[in-house]
Amino acid sequence: MRDSPYSQLDRPPLSAPVLRRALLVPDGLCSEIMVTAETGSTNADVAAAARGGAAEGLVVVAERQTAGRGRLGRQWTSPPRAGLAFSALLRPRDVPVSRYAWLPLLAGVALVETVRRLGEVDAGLKWPNDLLIGDRKCAGILAESIGDGVVLGVGLNVSLREPELPTPTATSLLLAGSACTDRDPLLRALLRTLAGWYDRWSEVAGDPEASGLSAAYHRHCRTLGRQVRVALPDGSTLAGIASDVDGSGRLVVTGQDGASTAVAAGDVVHVRWPDS
Repeated sequence: MRDSPYSQLDRPPLSAPVLRRALLVPDGLCSEIMVTAETGSTNADVAAAARGGAAEGLVVVAERQTAGRGRLGRQWTSPPRAGLAFSALLRPRDVPVSRYAWLPLLAGVALVETVRRLGEVDAGLKWPNDLLIGDRKCAGILAESIGDGVVLGVGLNVSLREPELPTPTATSLLLAGSACTDRDPLLRALLRTLAGWYDRWSEVAGDPEASGLSAAYHRHCRTLGRQVRVALPDGSTLAGIASDVDGSGRLVVTGQDGASTAVAAGDVVHVRWPDS
């Protein structure tokens, strides 16, 4: 039997008309908001729309994804209406393509600020943009370039219970004791916070320092100062202390020999907490 919007009253459906009234405002980022009961991947849906000429600010939200994707090809799954799964189309203007790498980090900052403010939980970021509560992952972000645009996909675990978690290392806002597990205000706040950071970043041609984005990211990033092991795309491994995030958004890892390496992509493992 198909899942009904009323089968779990603690997981009410999202309303596209209500979200449009709240978020489709003059000079706002959102140009259209679509809510679908089920889709394979919101990133794939927005990417297809982008290729068809969709305007910046298209947001597609899915109550359930059947083929959601995370970084490095991982799957991101969740029961219907237990999380936020959405993608947004950005078409940066007057920003060098070399600075687009900051967009997923920008989305991470918007996400952690939203969760901290509404959820009142001690959340942080693992480089580049995984949302951590404690040492458990609560959300991830996937950015994909499409022509002159970027599709930002967000998957946030909201009301998942322990047996519903995709992995033992995951958590949800509910399990973390969040003050807010209502997806409607979470989505509104996240999109507004994302728009605010995107405007500041765009106004200074994507400069992470002038926009304040670099400082905010450093403040929220829990990878910095940690001993890490990084699995690189070529199959090799890098180990050391995560000493910085540079002007290009790359993680700088300093080895025991004092040599520093900037990593643009890789799977980071926090080896241990820093000594207190």
